Amino acid sequence: MSALKKLAGDTMIYGVPSIVGRFLNLLLTPIYTWTFLPGEYGILGNLLAYVAFFQVLLTYGMETSYFRFASKSDKPNEVFGTSLISLTATSVFFVLIISLFSRRISGWVGYPDQHLYVVWMGITVALDAITAIPFAKLRLQERPIKFAFLKMINIGINIVLNLFWILLCPRVLAHHPESFLRFFYNPQIGIGYAFLSYLIASVVTLLLFIPDLGIKKLVFRKEKLKEMMKYGWPILVVGIAGMVTLNIDKIMIPELINNGKDPMYELGVYTANGKLAILMTLFIQAFRFSFEPFLFSHYKNEASKKIYSVIMNYFVIFGLLIFIGVLFYIDIFKYFIGSKESGYHEGMRIVPWMLMGNLFLGIFYTQSLWYKLTDQTHYGAIFSIVGGIITLLINILFIPILGYMASAIAFFVSTLVTTLISYYYGQKHFPIQYDLKKIGSYFVVAIALYIIEMNIHLSGLVLKYGFKTILFSLFLLFIWYNEKSDLKRLLPKRLDVDI
Repeated sequence: MSALKKLAGDTMIYGVPSIVGRFLNLLLTPIYTWTFLPGEYGILGNLLAYVAFFQVLLTYGMETSYFRFASKSDKPNEVFGTSLISLTATSVFFVLIISLFSRRISGWVGYPDQHLYVVWMGITVALDAITAIPFAKLRLQERPIKFAFLKMINIGINIVLNLFWILLCPRVLAHHPESFLRFFYNPQIGIGYAFLSYLIASVVTLLLFIPDLGIKKLVFRKEKLKEMMKYGWPILVVGIAGMVTLNIDKIMIPELINNGKDPMYELGVYTANGKLAILMTLFIQAFRFSFEPFLFSHYKNEASKKIYSVIMNYFVIFGLLIFIGVLFYIDIFKYFIGSKESGYHEGMRIVPWMLMGNLFLGIFYTQSLWYKLTDQTHYGAIFSIVGGIITLLINILFIPILGYMASAIAFFVSTLVTTLISYYYGQKHFPIQYDLKKIGSYFVVAIALYIIEMNIHLSGLVLKYGFKTILFSLFLLFIWYNEKSDLKRLLPKRLDVDI
């Protein structure tokens, strides 16, 4: 149980910058939607989808490879140096290509007059790829405080610059055109300031890492790189396929939507409503940051499989709490994406699908530990490819019919199928006795409570939210009834008992 407490503590520390950053980014959403037209906000979502693909390509599985090889090597510094030098070389080459062909690339993606956006985001992606290994080293060394500090610096700079350029400058200059701010602001850049903010934040983060890199002591081993690439290429395939599942919708919606509305407007509505699933994404991301190094450092423990089973149980519990919490109080959350008149609220029907899809994605990440521990990462590639194919097929076939609703359904179906397939093969190669009966009961109760809440409409705020809170409390009581023995041991001032 002490191991679980440590995982929970690290999850909180690693998750703080992600949670704060994503939450602040969520707060930027109404600023974007009130400042820019839906079509412009759609452009932001569209370009960031392309960026997500290149982030995966430029790290090419090296982060997970570093965890694997550094954790079992007697020369972890060689693994670090090899990883860092490799990513730096490929990132520099990427920036050169992007810079040389930025005008052609901006034309290919549909923004011929915005080639600077392409250059800025290209450099940002390259810098993030380079710092991926130093951040991974902090996680492997179990230094969550420094990890969180550097992440917070990056997030803070990005948020402050967004507020400065998108909110402060145009408002001040509208009333005081001769203000000194005119030297720092060009209204023609518009939504491009979001990309410039990302760039500056990434530059500062790299600079802060330089003293810890030990550049003069870096060692590159060609043989080690070959081993790491062999281990990591399936992770790359997993990442690309995962990006298909997560982001191809934002690329395909403008191309396939056929309902007479502006495609970028529709994408803007879809992207904004996807933000309402942000709490689930935050939880999953925070958990993954601590779970992966925890996984590799405890897999030799005799009780490890029991620990993984308990972890899955609590992961599902917290995920379902987020699911019903967001949906029960969505009338409050919806104001983060603008007013009813703006048109954004028409897309709220995608939120349950996005929340549940993210939950199954998190279960897949957690359950997929088996192929990483057994060095059978090619299975991960296969599962992700299957998920990507499902996503592509549903989007291609149904976006012209259902609009962006098809993308939300595709995301849910894809993550559900890949989770089930991964579980099936995992039980053959690395069997773990998950408590499926208990996990299933949590899903049934949570969904049943959501259906009840959705079909009972009460007037009056007190009565309405009182009823929702009672339903939410019933789920908490159900959890307590099933988990009270373990929860009592996890509470403070209790004696830790190893599992």
